[in-house]
Amino acid sequence: MSVEGAGAGAAPAVDPERMRIDPLAVLAEAAGYDDAERWWEDVVEHRGDGDPFASFTVLAEAMTALRETYGHGGHDRDLIREAQMRLKLRAARKEFGDRIAVVCGAWHVPALAARTTVAADKALLKGLPKVRTETTWVPWTHRRLARTSGYGAGIDSPGWYGHLFTARDRPVERWLTKVAGLLRDEDLPVSSAHVIEAVRLAETLAVMRGRPLAGLTETTDAVRAVMCDGSDVPLALVRDRLVVGDVLGEVPDEAPAVPLQRDLTRLQRSLRLKPEALEREVELDLRKETDTAKSRLLHRLRLLGVDWGEPATGRGSTGTFRETWRLRWEPELHVRVAEAGVWGTTVLSAATARAEHQALTAGELAAVTALAEQCLLAELSDALPVVMRALADRAALDTDVARLAQALPALARALRYGDVRATDTTALAEVATGLAERICVGLPPACTGLDADGAAAMRRHLDAVHGAVGLLPGDGGLTGRWRTVLLSLAGRTTAAGIIRGRAARLLLDDGALAEDEAARLMGLALSPGTPPAEAAAWIEGFVGGGAGGGMLLVHDERLLGLVDDWLTTVPPESFTDVLPLLRRTFSAYEPGVRRTLGELVRRGAATGVRSAAAGSTTAGAGAPGFGTGLDGGRADAVLPVLRLLLGTTDDRFDNLLGVGA
Repeated sequence: MSVEGAGAGAAPAVDPERMRIDPLAVLAEAAGYDDAERWWEDVVEHRGDGDPFASFTVLAEAMTALRETYGHGGHDRDLIREAQMRLKLRAARKEFGDRIAVVCGAWHVPALAARTTVAADKALLKGLPKVRTETTWVPWTHRRLARTSGYGAGIDSPGWYGHLFTARDRPVERWLTKVAGLLRDEDLPVSSAHVIEAVRLAETLAVMRGRPLAGLTETTDAVRAVMCDGSDVPLALVRDRLVVGDVLGEVPDEAPAVPLQRDLTRLQRSLRLKPEALEREVELDLRKETDTAKSRLLHRLRLLGVDWGEPATGRGSTGTFRETWRLRWEPELHVRVAEAGVWGTTVLSAATARAEHQALTAGELAAVTALAEQCLLAELSDALPVVMRALADRAALDTDVARLAQALPALARALRYGDVRATDTTALAEVATGLAERICVGLPPACTGLDADGAAAMRRHLDAVHGAVGLLPGDGGLTGRWRTVLLSLAGRTTAAGIIRGRAARLLLDDGALAEDEAARLMGLALSPGTPPAEAAAWIEGFVGGGAGGGMLLVHDERLLGLVDDWLTTVPPESFTDVLPLLRRTFSAYEPGVRRTLGELVRRGAATGVRSAAAGSTTAGAGAPGFGTGLDGGRADAVLPVLRLLLGTTDDRFDNLLGVGA
């Protein structure tokens, strides 16, 4: 192979920076290709002439011509790296003779073949800092090969090249057969006829495009047209599973491992947590020492980016003494463990160093609070002081109420987990209380003048802060101040309807708002003077959020009557505007709740709901499925069953229920 214009004389009009990043792009452009991958396929992969070394010889000649023109491409670091390579090459020849193989980038071949002296190479290395290191091999994956590294060594299609390397005959037919098998496994209708037609189309495209053999571009076009009916959705699956693939390399057992990997292996054996490719769930009881140690390990690995375990919702207790993990050891985790080795030689030291680094570099307050929670879960006592200092500094400077509200829930959860794990959380409690106080002061003004999206986001913050305040220990009057804030928001006419409705609902659920007062607030919000869209937003805030709001309407027909009366009076021209809000609110309810509400509204059209809205306490006479009053005999029949379920025969049970009063 020759490269025109690569010798003496005028250099080709190619950007040296681009050439330095990818020398093959220069060769492809010289040959008239706009894609270096297609050029590589045509001149290397598709020209099997029987000599396995022919490609190496030709590429060495091409790189020599490029380096005669461009030198080292302006990258001075290459000169140092190549000097070190030559020194190692001389040492290997001295020990093993000339029967050695060098694995390197083709760009470096001319430099390794150049005749230099040992003194000249050592002079290039003089003055460099010396660092004590340990080296190891890690299993490599196709996904790692497909990801572009720092100097542009990414391979877009390692699975395709692996296929070409192993399929020495009929590579196109074998590849399209693989694709058909993959699509059939996904229940897509692909037959042998599809494979035959795809092969014909790929070969025809190769002839039309002047290629020696159908490449990845032609086979992909054929698969899209013949097997995928022109859709790129199944084609994305082909790229993920076959073009890239999940092939994992192998490392011999005697190969040295990074210190972090050795420590992780020791912990896995001592805790009997075997890394397995099959996904499984593990229930941990944090009152047991071994299970607590397992939880620590999994949380520390997550902090290091080694997501071996993922927290899941357990089927058993939802208390803080239990954790459920979904474990699956992916091949790529070997590489992530090696990458995490830069933080330390043990899991504990590496997680501590990583947490301290994240605390110092975190840009937002919520990120630091989440990190504090992770440190408590992972029991990183040495990292907590650094994290707490960063947390206090950012909390003191942050004046955005939304960000403060985002940060508080993680701190409240961390305090609860700290109690379970017997961790000193005094400093954390002080910061959390301070954040809650600042939220109480700044929240009412922040809820004024919001658009629809801003009001919806603030409603979510309202829910999160309300739950967090309930978790803070020894609130010192904080609960009372928070309820005062909610009362202020519930009656604040300048606040968005969704926020006012949510504040009223939270107060009602906590018993801080009487049902009559809740009905009064709803009546004001749904009065004729309120714009329909604003009234619908109030309803969404008050009864939105799933089954809880629906059950409130089921059990309080006064509120349901108010909603029904308002909805029937919405002007036709405004109904289409409020319908999406109402649909979003009621569609979140469970099917049974929606069915019950529908039945109540259906029978209430004549008697029940509107009379309830007017103050009646009984359903209308003759309502289907409902009596005219309370049936005392049927109600008393429930008492023996309740006594049996609660395991009591004490008369105090009857007194508690008011029986006989």
